Amino acid sequence: MKRSKHRGHKEDKSRDEPAILETENLDRQGMFMGGGPDPDTISLASVTAVTTNVSVTVIEARQLVGLNMDPMVCVEIGEDKKYTSMKESTNCPYYNEYFVFDFHVPPDVMFDKILKLSVVHSKNLLRSGTLVGTFKLDVGTIYSQPEHQFYHKWALLSDPDDITAGCKGYVKCDIAVVAKGDNLKTPHKASEPDEDDIEGNLLIPEGVPAERQWARYYLKIYRAEGLPRMNTSIMANVKKAFIGENKDLVDPYVLVQFAGQKGKTSVQRSCYEPIWNEQIVFTEMFPPLCKRMKIQIRDSDKVNDVAIGTHFLDLRKISNDGDKGFLPTLGPAWVNMYGSTRTYTLMDEYQELNDGLGEGVSFRARLLISLGVEILDPSSPDTSSSTEVQMEGVPNISESATGKVEEFFLFGSFLEATMIDRKIGDKPTNFEVTIGYYGNENDGVIKPATKGKKGEGDEEESELIQHSSDEEMEDDGDLTSVATTPPMKPVITDRNYFHLPYFERKPCIYIKSWWQDQRRRLYNANIIDNIADKLEDGLNDVQEIIKTEKAYPERRLRGVLEELSHGCSQFLSLANKDQNQSGRTKLDRERLKLCLAEVESIGQQAKAMRSQVKKSTVRDKIKLAQNFLHKLRFLAIEPQHSVPDVFIWMISNGKRIAYARVPSKDILFSNVEEEKGKDCGKVKTIFLRIPGKKGFGPAGWTVQAKIEIYLWLGLTRQRKDYLCGMPNGFEEHKLSRGPGLPPSPPISLTYMMKQIFQLRVHMYQARSLFAADSTGLSDPFARVFFSTQSQVTEVLAETLCPTWDQLLVFENVELFGEASELRDDPPIIVIEIYDQDTVGKADFMGRTFAKPVVKMADEHYGPPRFPPQLEYYQIYRGNCTAGEMLAAFELLQIGPNGKADLPPIDGPTDMDRGPILPVPLGIRPVLSKYRIEVLFWGLRDLKRVNLAQVDRPRVDIECAGKGVQSALIPNYKKNPNFSTLVKWFEVDLPENELLHPPLNIRVVDCRAFGRYTLVGSHAVTSMRKFIYRPTDKQANNWSTTEEIIVVSMEQDFNFKKMDTVVKLDSGSDAVVKVEDDDKDGKGKKKKRKKGDEIEEEELDESMLDWWSKYFASIDTLMAILKAQEAALSDSEEKDDMDLADGGDIKPDDSPVKGSKKGKGKKEKKKPAADQWEKKKPKLDELKVYPKELESEFDSFEDWLHTFSLFRGKGGDDDDQNAMDEDRIVGKFKGSVCMYKVSDDTSREMNFDSSMGMFQNIPHNDPINVLVRIYVIRATELHPADINGKADPYIAIRLGKTEIKDKENYISKQLNPLFGKSFDVEATFPMDSTLTVSIYDWDLVGTDDLIGETKIDLENRFYSKHRATCGIASNYAIHGYNVWRDPMKPTHILAKLCKEGKLDGPHYGPGGRVKVENRVFMAPTEIEDENGLKKQTDEHLALTVLKHWEEIPKVGCKLVPEHVETRPLLNPNKPGIEQGRIEMWVDMFPKDMTAPGPALDISPRKPKKFELRVIIWNTDEVVLEDDDIFTGEKSSDIFVRGWLKGQQEDKQDTDVHYHSITGEGNFNWRFLYPFDYLMAEEKIVISKKESMFAWDETEYKIPARLNLQVWDADHFSADDFLGAIELDLNRFPRGAKTAKQCTIEMVTNEAEMPMVSIFKQKRIKGWWPFVARNEEDDEFELTGKVEAELHLLTGEEAEKSPAGEGRNEPEPLEKPNRPDTSLLWFLTPFKAIKHLVCNQYKWLAIKIVTALLLLAMLALFLYSMPGYMVKKMLGA
Repeated sequence: MKRSKHRGHKEDKSRDEPAILETENLDRQGMFMGGGPDPDTISLASVTAVTTNVSVTVIEARQLVGLNMDPMVCVEIGEDKKYTSMKESTNCPYYNEYFVFDFHVPPDVMFDKILKLSVVHSKNLLRSGTLVGTFKLDVGTIYSQPEHQFYHKWALLSDPDDITAGCKGYVKCDIAVVAKGDNLKTPHKASEPDEDDIEGNLLIPEGVPAERQWARYYLKIYRAEGLPRMNTSIMANVKKAFIGENKDLVDPYVLVQFAGQKGKTSVQRSCYEPIWNEQIVFTEMFPPLCKRMKIQIRDSDKVNDVAIGTHFLDLRKISNDGDKGFLPTLGPAWVNMYGSTRTYTLMDEYQELNDGLGEGVSFRARLLISLGVEILDPSSPDTSSSTEVQMEGVPNISESATGKVEEFFLFGSFLEATMIDRKIGDKPTNFEVTIGYYGNENDGVIKPATKGKKGEGDEEESELIQHSSDEEMEDDGDLTSVATTPPMKPVITDRNYFHLPYFERKPCIYIKSWWQDQRRRLYNANIIDNIADKLEDGLNDVQEIIKTEKAYPERRLRGVLEELSHGCSQFLSLANKDQNQSGRTKLDRERLKLCLAEVESIGQQAKAMRSQVKKSTVRDKIKLAQNFLHKLRFLAIEPQHSVPDVFIWMISNGKRIAYARVPSKDILFSNVEEEKGKDCGKVKTIFLRIPGKKGFGPAGWTVQAKIEIYLWLGLTRQRKDYLCGMPNGFEEHKLSRGPGLPPSPPISLTYMMKQIFQLRVHMYQARSLFAADSTGLSDPFARVFFSTQSQVTEVLAETLCPTWDQLLVFENVELFGEASELRDDPPIIVIEIYDQDTVGKADFMGRTFAKPVVKMADEHYGPPRFPPQLEYYQIYRGNCTAGEMLAAFELLQIGPNGKADLPPIDGPTDMDRGPILPVPLGIRPVLSKYRIEVLFWGLRDLKRVNLAQVDRPRVDIECAGKGVQSALIPNYKKNPNFSTLVKWFEVDLPENELLHPPLNIRVVDCRAFGRYTLVGSHAVTSMRKFIYRPTDKQANNWSTTEEIIVVSMEQDFNFKKMDTVVKLDSGSDAVVKVEDDDKDGKGKKKKRKKGDEIEEEELDESMLDWWSKYFASIDTLMAILKAQEAALSDSEEKDDMDLADGGDIKPDDSPVKGSKKGKGKKEKKKPAADQWEKKKPKLDELKVYPKELESEFDSFEDWLHTFSLFRGKGGDDDDQNAMDEDRIVGKFKGSVCMYKVSDDTSREMNFDSSMGMFQNIPHNDPINVLVRIYVIRATELHPADINGKADPYIAIRLGKTEIKDKENYISKQLNPLFGKSFDVEATFPMDSTLTVSIYDWDLVGTDDLIGETKIDLENRFYSKHRATCGIASNYAIHGYNVWRDPMKPTHILAKLCKEGKLDGPHYGPGGRVKVENRVFMAPTEIEDENGLKKQTDEHLALTVLKHWEEIPKVGCKLVPEHVETRPLLNPNKPGIEQGRIEMWVDMFPKDMTAPGPALDISPRKPKKFELRVIIWNTDEVVLEDDDIFTGEKSSDIFVRGWLKGQQEDKQDTDVHYHSITGEGNFNWRFLYPFDYLMAEEKIVISKKESMFAWDETEYKIPARLNLQVWDADHFSADDFLGAIELDLNRFPRGAKTAKQCTIEMVTNEAEMPMVSIFKQKRIKGWWPFVARNEEDDEFELTGKVEAELHLLTGEEAEKSPAGEGRNEPEPLEKPNRPDTSLLWFLTPFKAIKHLVCNQYKWLAIKIVTALLLLAMLALFLYSMPGYMVKKMLGA
């Protein structure tokens, strides 16, 4: 696996897009080198290794099959295995252990890895343990899940050795795959009861049935052909010299990998056309959770086998799971394999291409296979139960099974070869075209099974004529093939590139080849692709219209949908032809049915959608149309190949340099226009690229060659049309043949006609270019290539946003072909952007393509086409975007009168730039005067520059050549803020906002002696958000009507959940009253829960603490998320179900019964409410944000923006964002405001002119602040220790202050609960960034950083959202919800009104308050600690604050009391989240009143409890032993019990010997003291993990009582009989009598009344013991127990102690047991008779016989010697 860093490529997409330029939509998708939109293209990403984490949490297992086992779970991915700890004697173990696997491989290799969960029991150092069951799926399946994860799902275990066995248990786990740049969302924890529904939460992707069946996958492998010749190497000649015979030097076999299993065929020795006729059988569940099967032809070798070619079968493409779906099926059909070049060398540098990683650069072989799947019926006797891979022979297959062999003809003509890389420029160069194994000079002559031969056409034309006698002649006398062009020496274009001097004479190639005729497959794919291409172009147009804000995007979208439905109906009429063609397989028929159905439904939906497209719904409809596009692209992929792809190689001096790959379907000819390949009979521009992974790195960015080529592929009998698409005006040049023979195809074409053009390139500007120099800037210039000419713009120094404003004129461009064709399809212009370096050659910065607008000599130069508009073109650098370029291109034909007819070039007269022509007037943008005001606030976090610290920085702002400088900061260390806040400058900018140039921000450091050093720079590419648009007069004088918003504070729950009650537009004159429907509050009423449960007790205020509030808020958050998710899935289903309905969500089908679902954000929170009311009394809550606070409040950039400053070269990684992080050298804080300068810019009354548009901004003097940081907990930390755990503690850094809370580390926890607050004093602006990190404590060595999060406190402090201290939902002066801000709500409100110059607040009688024109109502009384009521306005003020965003003009949402969840990141592992931290920050300025003490959020201490369990009796216990003497069934019963997690404290009753009826009497008491967290319903245990552990680890586990019944044995191990596990929070109420106690109580828990020991305190009853029957895996009743459970708190237990067993104090009386144990003493004879006669009859007989035999043997040995002597002496 670790052979090389770059592995992997999406090989399941065996049809990689070729390097063909989609010229129609060029400007949008730089389809450079095939980097197009097709999902099948290989991108750099699929070959480069990426860091991927797979995190697995094993929570628990249930229903494991087996008795009394010690299970552990093994998680393995590929080679890596990790084990959980072992849990003793239970078959429902609880683990909650978290594992992380780190990989660094290409995504494709990653997604093919199999993740296997297996449960093993009784494993120890000596034994490997017994396997209970396994579950496997591939990583790709997990990655394709929403959020890339399965959360809290149950994996169903099955036994791989016995497929008849059924389910072996379930493991509950979370699995997530995180690649770089993904962030994990923790889904909401569903409420507990749903989680126990195992069947509903199985670990399988959507749409896979819960009951998966076993199936056999039969892969038949018939034969292969076209294997590369390996005899051409030196080795072969050496071998030949030794052996003397030239055998085929390859021993092929086929290796198949699927679902973690491998199978292989036999090896065919020395054979290029091996025939196997074998089938490999896999047994695996169906549908499998592994997406693809890997089929590889390998060459067997004594040392190491090498792959010859690889093919991936994607099971999704050869099956369909719909109602009319079909099982995976394929063939018999040929699959083509592509890989490295066919020339055989000892060290193949492209070997990994043969392993299926990267795009194949040459045909390798084709393999005839078929696949079938058969679902097994495990009950039938002939089904073998093992899942081993089997191999067996199959009969041969007839020749015609794969179709009739036809002769195909490929013709190509090279019209132009330019941009040939200068490294190879001076050697003779030629091109070779191959199709399959035809046309390749290594392969010699291959004759197909039918007639037909193939010759070589490598020589120059003149030689061809002389040697024509050697050419093989065919029966029809046709010349067979010319596969390569004649070599030619390139000539120089410019200093980077060369071109081949073809000019008038264009070389041609043609190849004949023989393939099975399966064109229908390709035709259908072409029709669908054709529909999809049109749809994609149309959607791109619509998006472009939206982006450039042109009018009527909905009209264009309607047109696109119209075209789509028309295309679909055409497909239906065309696709059904040629039904009876030979070689049609089952898959062909099924796919045709599928395609017809899908395309028809898409057509109908498109029709229906078209009528609903309105201006408002355009965006949603585009989304739906994108889904159609994905569907069509998927349908167009044909899994059964036919004609192989065509490869074009550029060969320089005999060495292969670069290649292009053209799918054969794209150039396949058909008489029906729709079926024809999109490039058939057309001239296409193709860029050649370097083979292998080199082609993806910087080496592959330079174009190797750009060729214009015409290709045509069809049957030989359709040949008459093969030249019909060539540009007209040529003469054919053929080889002369003997008289009477038909002429051969031309080997070159000579053009008579040519057109002369002038090309004008208007290069205006570029933006966001790549930073190529170490300063973080570049010196860019552009080089433009057209045909065989090139020109450059001027070099602009030190900028990433050059405005060249330059016109380049290409004179006398000669183009061949017909004028009208050139007008419709002009050649491509290539623009490359370079960075000029003083020494060395220029660095490549990016490339883009364009097509010119063409004007013929007879056309008028005027609207609508001329003059052309400036347009943005996306610049690509490798696979990344690297900026955009604004330019226009026109190609003007020079008519008979010469240049006189061309439009004049009239540039602006006022600028004289010497020889450089500016862009002419009609094309340059229209300018107008803008004023740009800049707010300079300060600089932050500046790093050193050239090892020197920045001391006196200044900021220069520049836009379109004008600019302004900030004041100098005299001492950056002392105060990094600017003294002058606002400056402005005026500049001429284009009227069209989309064409605005970027604004450049540069920071320079002023050093001694007048030197300046650039610190860093930032380009604001889009100025749109900074444009100030004055509000219209109407809106300013707000209507005088008052709006009354009545908000009662004693709201019921629904109210609280809604942020706003009523939203009215300011002008309406409504008076709104919103009353409460239920004034007495829900908490007071006693509510009955469902079922006959005990009533909820009153809420005791003194019991409540901050955690109660927190947990209540988390519940609410979960409910909201759930409701949103339900609403979302509802709306998605709706969209799918009926498009005619417009996809509205109707209020009646909301996820929560009885609540209406809100449409807007405002009401989203409601559905959660109702269900909660039933259960929970009302608590004051805070807001839990599942993400950072910044993301909710737009990074607090309401007036102060942060611009990152960059320096240093840009990264060449495909992942540029990660690289950019390292280039940040600091931040500039400030803002920009731009507006058109006009005379009537109105000013308000109290306008401070020095501040310009930035009024009411606080001063930026230093300010002292007390920062209080609350850290609640961290979740899902990345393990830092070898044992897969971590010992986390908190570290806090702010300015110079650093706090490390090292002594309070939490041992071995990945989800630690901290509950701490820290106070730090800080001075803004010096200490503005707060870093909260989590470190891992280590006993020896330094502590490792797990992850950290950085918070910009300054933006929060100054934000209008008031993020200093969150506003609580209710005002209280004591209790758990005490107001914690030193400013009371009334003060805050008064301050806000004063700052916003608002009228108010006016407090009126009757609990009203008026601000501006809004009136709010609320109660005015408050209770203090002693319960006395007092009058107060605080509630009123608080109500206004909570609705502050509705206040006109200045309103904005104020930050509520909250907890934010921030991702933890580690600088060494960029982009991958290392866990999360829940926290919040309060800030209090030191010049205000001091805040009170910090809230106490320390974690709740668990409460001590004691559980007393009295085992009174058992009944109906199964009888295990047979009495030795009497033969009666009996059992020696005892009961064992323990609390889950405390197995070592298990307690046993005494033994009730010799129970004949299964009845046992014990009167035995178990005592279990435990620590319990009420809120989390978990028991807390602290214990050392192992002998060597340094400290105790805390575990939290659910409170479950285990009781087991055993049969005691004296000598052997005790026998386990049955068990029951009671969850102390909800378990079935015990039965009154033993009769009523049934197995239903365990198997059918849902129906039973449930109780909780924590509410009942004392409960007595009968419960069943169950065990699994070994034959049929069903539960069976194995006994009943009468028990009494009594729960006491720690104090109660101390007051009234009780003894264990039957001991003092409070002893239990001895049980009255019948004395049956001594029976056999009293009736010995009876017992003996019974023993001998009944039980041991046969044993007795056997013993007697054995004794007799022994006696005889002994006698024999005894008398033998004497007898011998007698005989010898003859006595």
